[in-house]
Amino acid sequence: MSDEKNLPLNELEAGAAAGDGAPDKSVRTARDLDAVYDIPVQVSAVLGRATMQVSQLLKLGRGAVVELDRKVGEAIDIYVNNRLIARGEVVVVDERLGVTMTEIIKTDRT
Repeated sequence: MSDEKNLPLNELEAGAAAGDGAPDKSVRTARDLDAVYDIPVQVSAVLGRATMQVSQLLKLGRGAVVELDRKVGEAIDIYVNNRLIARGEVVVVDERLGVTMTEIIKTDRT
């Protein structure tokens, strides 16, 4: 099992901008990523979850309310290819729903 570290976005950006002035050989340019730009990924924003029996599911009709395991205002989970990568908030952009990331979830690969 991997350890997860939560990094607020402002700390992540500050850490990337900080340095000791020495050239960083790991710095990549956008051109280095050309090979991955066309790879499709599935992005999911999970507002909450609920567990119910199939019989309960079949009884749901128009206007039914399903109670989720999250509270109003609580951060939502953002997954890329079924892997948790961030937490965020729901926002409205030009009459459409969107998601803003407020926290990056860093996993240690061992």
